[in-house]
Amino acid sequence: MKKLINSPDSVIADALRGMAAAHPSLAVDLENRVISRAGGATQGKVGLVSGGGSGHEPLHGGYVGYGMLDAAAPGEVYTSPVPDQILAATKAADGGAGVLHIVKNYTGDVLNFRMAAELADDEDVRVVDVVTNDDAAVEDSTYTAGRRGVGGTVFVEKIAGAAAEEGADLDTVAGIATHVNEVTRSFAIALHAGTVPAAGKPGFDLADDEVELGVGIHGEPGRERGKMAPIHEFVGYSLDVIHADRPISGDVLVMLNGQGGSPLIELYGAFAEAVAWIEGHGARVARSLVGNYITSLDQQGFSISVMSLDDDLLRLWDAPVETPALRWGR
Repeated sequence: MKKLINSPDSVIADALRGMAAAHPSLAVDLENRVISRAGGATQGKVGLVSGGGSGHEPLHGGYVGYGMLDAAAPGEVYTSPVPDQILAATKAADGGAGVLHIVKNYTGDVLNFRMAAELADDEDVRVVDVVTNDDAAVEDSTYTAGRRGVGGTVFVEKIAGAAAEEGADLDTVAGIATHVNEVTRSFAIALHAGTVPAAGKPGFDLADDEVELGVGIHGEPGRERGKMAPIHEFVGYSLDVIHADRPISGDVLVMLNGQGGSPLIELYGAFAEAVAWIEGHGARVARSLVGNYITSLDQQGFSISVMSLDDDLLRLWDAPVETPALRWGR
């Protein structure tokens, strides 16, 4: 294993120290492992908190800032943050208008966030959670009951965050987050597994000519193994799955996401094929992201997330955002 680390035990602490040094807009609590806005909670605004296992950067700490999250709780690599850690993030985000927990649908995350919400309630902080489950690949999988929460989580955090900045109340923000999740579908393909530092080897084995179709963000199995092929075939396969689950029509937001190990030149090539497929099916790519937005350590491959847009969602997507990983309009 070749990693740019001091040791497997210090990976997260070192990364958090680096985030604190690189981004003065963030307040990084190294002891509790909480990332929040440097200015503290905005009084009277709904707070947004998310989190999950580390290894998916920039999710979630890279999305803390104006227009998105108020705080994030990074757990161990591919492991949920613990309830006390989530509670600390919740309190850091609380401006008196309640807090929304945005939780990817993994069993450990769901249980620990709900336990943290109960602890917050004991301290008179109202919490509502929204669980993302946008993965169209499989119905049930390793670590989940039901569909996995994956790339669509980025859309939820951005759009719900914009609504909160506008002053929407907690129930309204939660309703918007739920709607974004409902109109989003994602699918991922892996060429090579990511390597967890503590394990020292790839999370699964693929032959030189094999790919995993429908892989999860922790390297969980997809729906089948396939053979290497030109990128247009993989993009077409992914969008066929998404389209069969929720038809792609009208204006859409598309994220062509790297998983940490694929170069941008390949991602742009994949995006070109995605646009051709979508336009060929009578829809229009109105907004897009291309790059690494929810990674799986150094896993090679890509994921596609497609969200149906209406005027309100488009306005909220275009609203100003200023975080380490996503920024426009300010």
